[in-house]
Amino acid sequence: MSPVRVVSLVPSLTEAVAVSAPGALVAATDWCTHPAGLDVARVGGTKNPAVDRVAALAPDLVIANEEENRQPDLDALRAAGLDVLVTHVRTLPRAFGELDRVLSACGVRTRPRWLDEAEAAWEAPPAFDEVRTAVVPVWRRPWMVLGRDTFAGDLLARLGVRTLYADHAERYPRIPLDELRAARPDLVVLPDEPYRFTADDGPEAFPGIPCALLGGRHLTWYGPSLTEAPEVLGRALRAAHV
Repeated sequence: MSPVRVVSLVPSLTEAVAVSAPGALVAATDWCTHPAGLDVARVGGTKNPAVDRVAALAPDLVIANEEENRQPDLDALRAAGLDVLVTHVRTLPRAFGELDRVLSACGVRTRPRWLDEAEAAWEAPPAFDEVRTAVVPVWRRPWMVLGRDTFAGDLLARLGVRTLYADHAERYPRIPLDELRAARPDLVVLPDEPYRFTADDGPEAFPGIPCALLGGRHLTWYGPSLTEAPEVLGRALRAAHV
């Protein structure tokens, strides 16, 4: 069987394929930062990939995600005659299943060790003894938060943190800041993507409420980072709530 040529439009899948099928990746997005030193062609952002550049590489497979990538771009890639595999991930178990599907499509015949280690790491994650409530902004100007049916929300729930808007009709509702403050959550979780919240940009909006700054790679990526995510996220959440 000839090696599969893959273009990845999803940073977490780029990392998963790069470490599991060395040599398969021929291109990735500008936002694909892992593994460090990845030396492949770059084809633009997740929201604006250069379809002509992707097509010129003649990949056997383009891997994408329903949230990270826009449907018009996926349609254009298919119209160019490319095979596009789109992942749908809203829970941890689904993430593991989709990773198996992607890696198999990329020519990986033996399940990688890191994937078994990731599943084992999440069997008994370091969770709070009692459930904490949290507001989880993903954007500001306007303020947007995690709502229902999100992968990040599922990970937080497994660590004993329930997002206050988990039952909202929308997945990423826009909520006025005054309403977020008035909800008085036990803590505010501030990831560094898609909006890059930092110690100087985010916590000041929630005076008197503990804030946990979390890396998006551990909260929203599904790939090799899942092996260490329970410990990294759990430690940050507990430190913020002391």
